[in-house]
Amino acid sequence: MIVTALAVPFVIGLLLMVGRARVSGPVAAAIGAAAMTVSLLLYALVWEGRDVVSGEVDTSWIEPLGARLHLGVTAVSWPFLLMTAFIGVLCCLWLVARDTAPALVGLVLVISASSLGVFSSLDLLLFFVFFELALIPMWFVIAWFGTGDGTRRAATRFLLFTVAGSALVLVGIVVIGLDGGLQVDETVTGSLAAAVLVCLGFAVKTPIVPLHTWLPDAHSTAPTVGSVLLAAVFLKLGTYGLILFAPLMDRFADVAPYLAIAGVVGIVWSGFACYGQDDLKRLVAYSSIGHMGFVVLAISTRSDVGLAAAVFGSVAHGLITGLLFFTAGSLKDRFGTASMAAIGRGLYGRTPWLAVTFVLAAVASLGLPGLAGFWGELLSLRAAYEIGDVLTKPVAWTALALALVGVALTTAYFVRAIRLVAQGEPVEQDADRDLDRREAVVLGALVVAVLVLGLWPAPILDLFEPFTVVAGVAR
Repeated sequence: MIVTALAVPFVIGLLLMVGRARVSGPVAAAIGAAAMTVSLLLYALVWEGRDVVSGEVDTSWIEPLGARLHLGVTAVSWPFLLMTAFIGVLCCLWLVARDTAPALVGLVLVISASSLGVFSSLDLLLFFVFFELALIPMWFVIAWFGTGDGTRRAATRFLLFTVAGSALVLVGIVVIGLDGGLQVDETVTGSLAAAVLVCLGFAVKTPIVPLHTWLPDAHSTAPTVGSVLLAAVFLKLGTYGLILFAPLMDRFADVAPYLAIAGVVGIVWSGFACYGQDDLKRLVAYSSIGHMGFVVLAISTRSDVGLAAAVFGSVAHGLITGLLFFTAGSLKDRFGTASMAAIGRGLYGRTPWLAVTFVLAAVASLGLPGLAGFWGELLSLRAAYEIGDVLTKPVAWTALALALVGVALTTAYFVRAIRLVAQGEPVEQDADRDLDRREAVVLGALVVAVLVLGLWPAPILDLFEPFTVVAGVAR
């Protein structure tokens, strides 16, 4: 079942790229949405419970290296898999009613399938192969289908940074293989080099300051579906990698304090950067650095609470940021720009449903209780307060204090954005129009997901034993 869930979007994506001249864009997008729906249903149905590996496939691959074609679904990977497939469906639906290039739909499918492969891999070398498969298609999405000046430059910078990060991860995997093994249930001892290399490599993907500089330009030039995939899925390859590798390395404890401080520095720095932005897409891009900082802080505690915080925070960020980028894309389609000054004030009176959707996404991103963003941040703060297994109290509580400053800054820049765009005296423009049916379906699906996880976090929190009490309180 897992092999089918991976193969369907991957094969159809390749066919759409090869036969792009024989099918129209809307038809290609409809086929893509169907393919991703198949993957979503298969991953939902394969689940057998949190205490087992669901749908496991394990066969010999590269015997001299001890590498295997080992796939399966675990309690940690399942939320990532469902979110990735769900976002893939919505990206294809977004392209249905447009003059879409079939090749773009094919690239979306290949990226989604490769990301699903990352989250399904139980062999580290196989993990790396899928990890790399997502890179080149994303370069084409940005370089070929991006808008504005510098698309090729932004795509190339993205590729150079991420390939460099991947090289570090590969060397780390080789060291892990020499020290212990390549299966995810094999703990490696005594390998500080592996811990440093792997954490640096995933820090580029996450991204962690100061290895983030590829992100804003890539987001601001990418097409809407490219920005959504980058934020909702691609960044999660970095956080999932840290989640997956941290328990495998005994020397992770030596790296964890640096990860924690880098994460919270990113939270504060991105808050100031966001406050000075006029372009909505760049604002959301910088905000992702801050939100990933909370996830990194949670991972650095290497505690049970931190694990749940990292998983929940990653999934919540994927849904909320997807909603924000789709909304920013709708505004850019109407006004030809994502500049808040050019869009003008008073969207409540001009495009009320679009304005309400943007405001809901913004307050979800700042962590308003009752919406999905709240639980990830709260549990990350709790993990830092409880210190965890590897941090010291001075490091953990300093990180906690900085993270709280970041919460205040996040509130400030999103409130500013709401005031500049949604509130105030309406500035009527010819481009003013509210949500069409396609936008309403895509944005509505994400709004429902953000509300459901905010009001009922149990489906994710119940996957982790120590969080059953927390999830029960939220029912």
